Amino acid sequence: MYQLYITNKNYSSWSLRPWVLMEELAIPFEEKLVPFGETVHDFQSFSPTGKVPCLVDGDLTIWESVSIIEYLGERHPGVWADDAKARAWSRSAVAEMHAGFSTLRNQHPMCVGLRIKPSQITGSLQHDISRIDALWQQGLSEFGGPFLAGQTLTAVDAFFCPVAFRFQTYGTGLSEKSETYKQLLLSLPSMKKWETAALQEVWRDAEHEAEARASGEWLEDLRTR
Repeated sequence: MYQLYITNKNYSSWSLRPWVLMEELAIPFEEKLVPFGETVHDFQSFSPTGKVPCLVDGDLTIWESVSIIEYLGERHPGVWADDAKARAWSRSAVAEMHAGFSTLRNQHPMCVGLRIKPSQITGSLQHDISRIDALWQQGLSEFGGPFLAGQTLTAVDAFFCPVAFRFQTYGTGLSEKSETYKQLLLSLPSMKKWETAALQEVWRDAEHEAEARASGEWLEDLRTR
């Protein structure tokens, strides 16, 4: 069975991507959660880069979320759209999400359990938000929805699941079509399962908490501990 190494569900957008895809596609795996905060863990003991996510399949280790998705796609149906055009578009969108949107990542860090009023929306941040909104609208319009590449969830949706949590945390304004899609992602059983676990986590990492404090006014902290 696969082993998927992740870290805190409250903070780790990268970990969420393969996790939610494997959950939604019923690909069996053993979750290995190694948390930030309180205790120092050696992430390099299981990951060549010292970062997560990291997928272990027997004696093979795959790191980087894009590589993990491609590896799963070679072994399991449904990871990518069957339609060639939708599949090509999806790979482009995944690559853009993986490599870009640095302002959104930095100014709106993922913290599932918080609701935050942003201190400001810079031009660069609005550019990232508008681009994601446009990208979502394009996929939904081109391939018929309700998911980005058609009727079923695929890898491209999994890559934008952390964005859905970010938009929820910061109350981000979106077009009607993108808002509906965001709500669809948030309503997925896997996303609900992740969110519930995130709210119950006991760990707090000083660096991540400071980033969330710097991003704006905390309106609500839904974490239970």
